Formats: sequence, C-alpha cells, structure tokens
Amino acid sequence: MGDGSPPRAPDGGSPEVQGLVGLDARPANPTCVAPPRPTDAAGATVARAYPELSFTQPVFALQAPGDSRRIYVVERGGRVRVFDKDAVPPTSAVFVDLSGKVNVEHDETGLLGMAFHPAFATNGQVFISYVGNNAMGGLASFIVRYRSADGGATLDPASAEVVLEQEQPFSFHNGGHLAFGPDGFLYFALGDGGGRVDPERRAQNPELLFGKMLRLDVDGARPYAIPPTNPYATAGGRKEIYATGFRNPWRWSFDRSTGAIWLGDVGEKLLEEINRVELGGNYGWSILEGTECARGGTCATTGLTPPVAVYGRDEGVSVTGGYVYRGTAVPALVGKYVFGDFGTGRIWTLPADAAPGGGAKPTLLATAPLSISSFAELNDGELLVVDFAGGGLHRLQASAPPAPGGGAFPTLLSATGCADPTNPNLPSAGLIPYNVNAPLWSDGAQKERFIGVPDGTSMKVGPEGVLDAPPGTVAVKTFLLGGRRVETRLFMRHPDGVWAGYTYEWNDAGTDAVLLETGKVKPVGAQTWTFPSRGDCMQCHNAAAGFVLGLEVAQLNRDFPYPGGRLAPQLGTLAHIGVLTLPGPVAQLPRMPAYDGPEPVEERARAYLHANCAVCHRPEGLGRGESDLRYATPLANTKLCGVAPEHGDLGVAGALLITPGDPSRSVLSRRMHGQPPARMPPLAVSVKDTQGTELVDAWISSLPACPAGP
Repeated sequence: MGDGSPPRAPDGGSPEVQGLVGLDARPANPTCVAPPRPTDAAGATVARAYPELSFTQPVFALQAPGDSRRIYVVERGGRVRVFDKDAVPPTSAVFVDLSGKVNVEHDETGLLGMAFHPAFATNGQVFISYVGNNAMGGLASFIVRYRSADGGATLDPASAEVVLEQEQPFSFHNGGHLAFGPDGFLYFALGDGGGRVDPERRAQNPELLFGKMLRLDVDGARPYAIPPTNPYATAGGRKEIYATGFRNPWRWSFDRSTGAIWLGDVGEKLLEEINRVELGGNYGWSILEGTECARGGTCATTGLTPPVAVYGRDEGVSVTGGYVYRGTAVPALVGKYVFGDFGTGRIWTLPADAAPGGGAKPTLLATAPLSISSFAELNDGELLVVDFAGGGLHRLQASAPPAPGGGAFPTLLSATGCADPTNPNLPSAGLIPYNVNAPLWSDGAQKERFIGVPDGTSMKVGPEGVLDAPPGTVAVKTFLLGGRRVETRLFMRHPDGVWAGYTYEWNDAGTDAVLLETGKVKPVGAQTWTFPSRGDCMQCHNAAAGFVLGLEVAQLNRDFPYPGGRLAPQLGTLAHIGVLTLPGPVAQLPRMPAYDGPEPVEERARAYLHANCAVCHRPEGLGRGESDLRYATPLANTKLCGVAPEHGDLGVAGALLITPGDPSRSVLSRRMHGQPPARMPPLAVSVKDTQGTELVDAWISSLPACPAGP
C-alpha cells in the first residue's frame, strides 16, 4: 500500500473480509506436519471398500447363505439395500423398505438386525428385527419373518409374519441383533429395557425377556417353538431364554469354526465387556458392570460368569461386538476375535481361546475415523467394518510395510517439529495462532492454540461450518495453570486421513514435554489434572463432531491480536494468506457469542452448551439421551425443555432436563453443579465451572415456558 499500513483483504465479490488482516503472508510450515501414524505389529489395517457406495446410517451388513456375490446393508431408517460386490462399479438397490414400520424418533430405535434362514435358497425366509410402535402406540421390539420370492433380489413386505413382540419401557438398550446358530435355532438378544443401572433389575429377572439372549425354534409351531434344552424350557422362567445378565448386547456372533458365541455388552459408566456366551450362563448385569459391582460397594457374584475381557473409559465408550476371524486375507488375524468401539473407532483383537475372568488384555489392531456400528462377516470369512456416521463399508486387510518415517513417534515435544527445538515453550515458525469465541472448560486452565497446515494446501469449510483440514494438519493446544505449562496436545490428521490425538506432559523445569502412552492423573498445585489417553481424545474428537473441535466458522469468527499489535479478524486473515477458503463474505458468516458478550443470555448459554456438551450430545453423538445441544439447533428441537430425563432425576422427583424458570429442578443444571461421576461434562474435569453454571442457570431462570415443539 506504500504507507506502512497493514494490508487489507480484497473486497467486492471476494469472500474475504473487508478490513485489516493480521498477517501479511502465510508462514512456511516445513516441520509441523503430521507424520504417518505410529505402527504396530497387528498385521492389519482398515481401508474403504466399495467407495462408490454410501448408505444412510447403516447398522449391519451380511450375505445370504450360498450367495457370495451380493451384500445386504441394513439402514436404521428402515431400508435394506443390496449390491453385487463384484460389479464394476457396484450399484445398490432396495431389497426391502420398512420405513413405514420402524420408529426412528429415538437414537437407538429403528431397523436393527437381519438374518437369513439357513435354508434361504429353498424357503426364501428372512428374519428382521426392528423397534416400532405396537397397537397401543408404545415402543416395542419386533422379530418379523418375511419371504423373498425372487431368490434374494427383493423381499415382500406383504409376507410379514410377526414372530415375537416385546414392549419396550424406554427407547434405548434394545439390543436387536439376531442370527441363526449352528444348531439351526434363531438367537436374539434384548437389552435391559433402559433406565439408569437397570432400575427394575429386569436383566436378572427370569420372568422377563429383558437383558437376555433368546433361542427360538422358528421351524416348528408358529410363531415359534421352544428348543427343549433351553434353561427354562420346562419350568421356572421364560422358556425363550438362553442366557441372562446383559445390559445392551450390541452385536454378537458365532465363531464359524467352533460355534462359540462372542458378545459385546455396552457398559453403564465404567467398563465395556466381551463375553463368551454359553447355555444357561448369567453374565452379571446389573449386579456387575464388567468386573465391578454395578451399584458400588460389594455384591454377591456366586453363579455369575465373568467376561473374557473389559476395557475402561480411557479406551472407549461403547463396545461393538465382532467376529472371530476365519478368513485368509490377513493371516495374522486367524483365530482372533475382532471387535471395536463405536465412539473412538478403535479395533482390538483377543485370542479365541482366552478364558473368562476379565483378565484377557485386548490388543489394539487399528484406529479408524469411523463410528463402528457393526462388523460384517462375509461368506469367505473376510470382515467388513460398518461406519454408521460416514455411511461407508470398510475392509480389514493386511498391513502394507510401514511408510518411510512411520513407526517411532517423537517422544519429546521439541522433536515433533511443532515447537522451537531450542526453546519448546515457543511454537515452530510455521504455526498460526488462533482463538475461539466459546472455549471448552478445562479446569480453569489458560490455553494457547495454534494450527499448522502443510505448505501448498488449505482448509475449506465443511458441513455445519466445521473446517475440513487436509492430511498433515496439526492442531496444537497448550494448557497452563498459574502460568506454568502442564500439558500440550497435538491433534493430527495423518497422511492416511485418520485423526489422532497425542498428549505431552511438561517436565517440572518447563524445558520440554514428554509423550504419554496412556492417560494419567496427577496433582498440579491445589488441583488434580487429568492427562487424556489417546482413546480419551477420540471420545470428544469423534466422527459426529467432525473430529476437530473449535475449528469451526462460528467459533473462529472473531478478532485476534496478531504479532505486531494487529487486532484483526481471524477468518479474513486465514483467507488472505491462503490457509482457508471461505464460502462467502465474513460479515455473512455465523458467529458464536463470547460468554461475557452483550448478546442475550440464551445465545451465550447456548454457546456454552455447544462448546462443552454438543461434542457428544448431538445426532449420532456419544452422549446418553437424545438431546441435541448444538448452538444452531432451535430450542424446540433440542429435546431439552420440558423433557423428562431417561437416566435419572438426581434425586429430584419430577425434575425435567430443563424446567423453565427453575434451575434447581433442571437436570441439566444439577449435572453441571454435581459431583463426579454425575457431573457433566464427565471427561477430564475435576473443578466445577462456576461462571459457566451461573450462565446456564441464568438462562434457565429467564425461560418463561418451553417453546412449541417442531
């Protein structure tokens, strides 16, 4: 400009901001670039299969007996689609559409399972499991028999024959998986019916089907007969029961070699578990959660069969049962049980001969950016991974040799390329500082935030305004307490597109930080600080939230004090230097308010809930319940105001999630004020956010009534 003034972003039709920008040019970033992921010796990886195909909330996939070409994909919304896996390119068609039968108003309802009769080639029978509405309008789980008259091309909805109907008291813990065993009987698993810690102890009641695996003879009398060896076939309980004591059995399978049943049971708040299920076994819920007493204290465990393995909340949040691998493509996996976690995308293995007792330690096989709703075993024994949020099918395949630079991961922050190697307290020269409007509460810690984008690439704006960063991108966040550096987290998008988080603990001298392999808790001054494990990182940085947190248009739409004393708009600056491509003028882009800003209290409180809660409490998210706390969701659509809690009232009879005008009778407020483990947010928080709770309470107090529903 010739007068020494800071440059201005282009105006007119350009999407960049009109006004000052904070940086004249993009800094070169040759060092802070995500390397290949750390390798392990598991011998397998996950890759997209049939990339031409995408499905809507797929929950399961399978093949028909004797047909190794077609794959059937079950969508929660009520459709089953089928495609020829050998076609080039593959295209899918509707096998059956039951969208008019299923109830999808709740996160865990809908079409849940499907099984072909072993004699499908001759009788055309298919059994489908779903949650729908019964004749009284309430929720119920159904098993329905259908027939295909054209060899598996389509299924005739008019052929429906209800095999079993079970009323559901809540909308969650429905189980829903079904499969035929090697004995020819149909097996079906139901959850405990919902409610916090199985309040009516349904899973242990032999007179109820909740929390049980059932075994039915669907070739005998209609709608079914009872196999004579079922535990209660002659007296003493429900004759359908095969095994007892499950909370929410989410995917189970038969080992095609031995016939053993392997089952993943989703935990309440402590442990996820893997069971090997046998006739008449009792697997503990709700006496036990994994290997721990579910209600605290001590508990009687006589007659209970412990799980084969458990894992805690530092590794994942919602187990998805899998299969014992009997294929040939990945020799290292043969004879190992493969299972995963819906929330973190982690996939583990266990030896198929591991004994019950909870002592078997899962081996991490892979981490993928997937919401793993199911595994699928094809007729040749190969495994697919079903991605609920992304809609794709993925293949387990043998690992390629490690890429150059793969393997060892930098153990010191100074060696990552993201810090000045001579003074790790400073960022590397290629990093760009940024800040957000509505920060996540982190026990009162101050934060320094930087982003490193590989040279020659840029970010773009994806769905819901979340930035889509290219592979190689690194987000850096350092936490300080009392001016002392405690932790630095690197959240990386590796060259294969997978996001992963890494935690570095600063030494007492403040001269460098050391990579942690697991989570850690230690006192820092007068408080306790939690260092997240890599699994913990992915609980918040999950697929439903878009992986990156804070890097979204509404959060970044603010001024930032850049070096040299320039206070300038962040979005316009990032666009000016070529790091970000914007969809329109900054003035027309959404902006989230600061907590202490002049905006109405509702907007500020909603921004707080977005930053601190919506990472889990959103559609397809990991939070319990069905609330949608995203900032842009109208209050009437959040399922918050005037809604009864499904996971306990915290001792306040008649409390609602939000009771207009009364925070003391609002579970949302009480969870923020409460003590762990009831306090929200639950992860890595030991100090209550007083200002945040006051803001949310002020909003609830200001509400005269709930808005009209959608």
